[in-house]
Amino acid sequence: MSDTPRGVEHTDSIDSHDSAPKQPEKTKSRRPPSEFRQPAFALGKFTSVDDGSLTKSQTLALDTAFRQQRLKAWQPILTPKTVLPLFFTIGIIFAPIGGLLLYASSQVREIKLDYTRCTNDAPDFGTFANMPGSAVESAFKNANSSVRAQWAKKKDVNVTLHNGRQIKGNQCVLQFTIPEDMGAPVLLYYQLTNFYQNHRRYAESCDLQQLKGDARSYGDITGSKCTPLYGVKANDTGRPYYPCGLIANSLFNDSFSSPVWQNPPNDGTARTYNMTDKGIAWDSDKDLYGPTKYKASDIVPPPNWAEAYPNGYTDDGMYRPPNLKQWEAFQVWMRTAGLPTFSKLAMRNDKDKLVSGIYQITVDDHFPTIQYRGTKSVLLTTRTVMGGRNNFLGIAYIAVGGVCIILGAVFTATHLIRPRKLGDHTYLSWNNAPASKPAGPSTVMASGREIRPGES
Repeated sequence: MSDTPRGVEHTDSIDSHDSAPKQPEKTKSRRPPSEFRQPAFALGKFTSVDDGSLTKSQTLALDTAFRQQRLKAWQPILTPKTVLPLFFTIGIIFAPIGGLLLYASSQVREIKLDYTRCTNDAPDFGTFANMPGSAVESAFKNANSSVRAQWAKKKDVNVTLHNGRQIKGNQCVLQFTIPEDMGAPVLLYYQLTNFYQNHRRYAESCDLQQLKGDARSYGDITGSKCTPLYGVKANDTGRPYYPCGLIANSLFNDSFSSPVWQNPPNDGTARTYNMTDKGIAWDSDKDLYGPTKYKASDIVPPPNWAEAYPNGYTDDGMYRPPNLKQWEAFQVWMRTAGLPTFSKLAMRNDKDKLVSGIYQITVDDHFPTIQYRGTKSVLLTTRTVMGGRNNFLGIAYIAVGGVCIILGAVFTATHLIRPRKLGDHTYLSWNNAPASKPAGPSTVMASGREIRPGES
């Protein structure tokens, strides 16, 4: 008689010949295929998997590589064979480029004269005095060349403003020597220091539609970014400034004469090296301006333009509103600079070289800079295919190239002297037990390596 209890089959016990217990029979999963599964997150919202709120087409639209984070990616493995050549390649490329940039910068010829204190420190015209050494900078092929810069002043003389009006003002006469020829193009800049055109409130203080030529009303201007110089309000009506805003009101109004050659070799008669204020603005800037549609009676000039327009604008004559489309000096000023020290192009000559000799420039001195502790200078310079004089860029390229070559050499020497096996897990931080802790079986089990001699 069998001892097997009633209702229990032999299959419920483990046969002595079975090497392993019998696995349960596999059944087909009832989960829907992946293309029909509804994602747990749909468009940033929680969506139930079984609520059936998404159609098949919507589900397929959500099952993309981008949404499901299955985009292909490449993660480079940095090894000595890839990193060391990269260092040397960068160094070999950057260092010569830096050398070429420095060479191009050294080919620029320029002279800069700071005339900030001319009306205070210079003698009266008729007698020239040497300018302070700190006010003169030059860059010519011969570093020992002397520019012998001198200055003199004229007070209460007739000066002409940009609209043709003559007033009494001061002039600064600068006399200097050009030791070697300056090839065309020759550019004349004015340079200001400590003038923050990049201040947010200043840089935004203009109305682009008004500059384009639209006749914007006083109400329109008060709703623009011309704060705080909108216009003049009388009774219930107002007239806007044209042009409005802080940038236009602070327009640089010093003017420069073309350089006059004082000692020509033949007849000795002074000759003028003609320069023009046309072609000094970018073409993209010119497109921002247009002739105004205002009537002269509808607008007033900015407060700082009172000398040029003492009685406001008129319909004709020298006091009519300026044509901003043709006034390139204004367009140059309106392109705000990013740094407090900047240079802006005033005149140019693209055809004739400036031969060596003694030259004289007369400056109508209007723009105040001493009040805000700034300076103003006149800069006469040439340019190359790389632009003006700028040693920083070349030095930066050489520095980057040199650092990369040095690092490449150091890492190469380290790799040759003390090579490291690629992927050696013994260098991992959790495999380096503290020296004060005695090594035991637990340490060996955790690190997976033998204890080295000297480790305890």
